[in-house]
Amino acid sequence: MTLLNSYIKSTKNNSSVTCKRADVLKLELEDYKSLGDRIEEGLKKAAELLAEEKIFDVKSLPYATQLIPLSAICAQLGSMVMQHGVKKKLIQWYWCGVFGELYGGANETRFALDLPDVVSWVNGGTEPRTVRDASFAPIRLLSLQSRNAAAYKGLAALLMQYGSKDFVSGTDININTYFNNAIDIHHIFPRAWCEKQKYSREKWNSVVNKAPIASGTNRFIGGVAPSEYLSRIQKKAALSDTDLNKIIETHLIPVTNLRSDDFYGFIIDRANSLLKLIEAATGKVISGRDSDETEKAFGAKLY
Repeated sequence: MTLLNSYIKSTKNNSSVTCKRADVLKLELEDYKSLGDRIEEGLKKAAELLAEEKIFDVKSLPYATQLIPLSAICAQLGSMVMQHGVKKKLIQWYWCGVFGELYGGANETRFALDLPDVVSWVNGGTEPRTVRDASFAPIRLLSLQSRNAAAYKGLAALLMQYGSKDFVSGTDININTYFNNAIDIHHIFPRAWCEKQKYSREKWNSVVNKAPIASGTNRFIGGVAPSEYLSRIQKKAALSDTDLNKIIETHLIPVTNLRSDDFYGFIIDRANSLLKLIEAATGKVISGRDSDETEKAFGAKLY
């Protein structure tokens, strides 16, 4: 509310946009009343956009803080938000914030930049600073170990957008199946099997080795080698090799590596695919794939 109010006043008197705590305390009752309906609609539009991006609940929301500029932008743009070109820019800005990991600290200054920047961009202006500032290092994939990280949750959402299907049922993940089947992020090479093989936790517990699947499917997989649980899935679900391969590929999982229990080849190939997914969402090229740092972390250069 304060952010939008400050932006509207800035367009009239050329003042700075600000939404710090002191500004919230200065918000006047008449401004609150006049903007209430617009902010409510902005929040609804923001929720609709996030649902389209396969972000369905608080647990899967990368940054709660990014809802502030997102809802204010939606409130200001109104019905323009649903225009394809406008939505495309707004979604690009959103994913740049997530994968640039730009909303983890004090954010009031960025909020104040985002609202005028994005509105201007939509109306033909230059690229927002959040888009320009965003960058993602390939080795960051290995340190994304839990949903405490925004980019971790962001990748899960992008995989569901890509078309991830449940391993056993082959069902698409939408808002109904997400809740009804308790979809969550689980290991592809099971933890117990990886620990038995003495693989590096940095690799097997990273987002590279995770996929959104139903909780029942995760229990069915258990702690055995992928080649073993894939065979069990085929028998249980009466799937041909080809059909199961197609399901696996919807998670950007390299089928050959998985079926042959080739953990290290899997990590390299899937990391490459995840980086391309991030590039598509942010509209930005990820550099450093062939750096010495990347080669040391992954055991090979990425491409």
